[in-house]
Amino acid sequence: MTARRRVLPGFAPTLGFTLFYLSLLVLIPLAAVFIKSAGHGLDAFWAAATSPRVIASYKLSFGASLLAAAINLVFGLILAWCLVRYDFPGRKLVDALIDLPFALPTAVAGIALTALYAPNGWIGSLFAPGGKLAPLFGEQGLKIAFTPLGVLLALIFIGLPFIVRTVQPVLEDMETEFEEAAASLGARRWTTFRYVVLPTLLPALLTGLALAFARAVGEYGSVIFIAGNIPLVSEITPLMIIAKLEQYDYVGATAIAVVMLVFSFILLLAINLLQAWTSKRGSR
Repeated sequence: MTARRRVLPGFAPTLGFTLFYLSLLVLIPLAAVFIKSAGHGLDAFWAAATSPRVIASYKLSFGASLLAAAINLVFGLILAWCLVRYDFPGRKLVDALIDLPFALPTAVAGIALTALYAPNGWIGSLFAPGGKLAPLFGEQGLKIAFTPLGVLLALIFIGLPFIVRTVQPVLEDMETEFEEAAASLGARRWTTFRYVVLPTLLPALLTGLALAFARAVGEYGSVIFIAGNIPLVSEITPLMIIAKLEQYDYVGATAIAVVMLVFSFILLLAINLLQAWTSKRGSR
């Protein structure tokens, strides 16, 4: 019995190079953050990581990131479905525009969003006092830019491609025979989607959700302009880290970074475990 010939080297050198590369780029920098934060004592770490201003930034960053990812989960699925299942004029253009947040510099995206949603912008002026849509929200109208709502819009903008690009290949590989069979047996559209389409798409949806959430939590450039950076209102956690570094407060910066790393890891681990469970359930 002859051993199979492999293109890459054996297991030992391949694994060794992988661990070296992963350690150099990921593990060592992350370990340095933990070591740096632990070197100043637990009291200093706790005081820096739990100040009221920092707590408010946690709530905004993680809450807006989860909400933006959930919104993109719905509308990203609809957009991917339209691109795969329907043929319409401008389809290729819409498909190309999906990747715009990937190619566009984040600072440019932030400036563009601010220009649109500011009180004197094209869209923001419609909701500002005196605008056409302002009466729907009371005398003061609705302020979008420089509020948590503006942060949410920016995170939706940068997270949408992750949902579409993870769901789109799965939809393209799905055969329509099962949907047609369900329809021929009298199943309604929602029943067909729930029991035929959704189980196949669920792992891809959860993967896209995790990617969109991870990108949104650490986003800085596209959010910093539209957020307004009002203390305790619209300050995101990455901004707090930058502010601490500018003040040479390395204890505070590393403490906040550690909290972000731990929370992000826990949430992503939970999503990945749910995805694995869903895949196993679907295979059964």
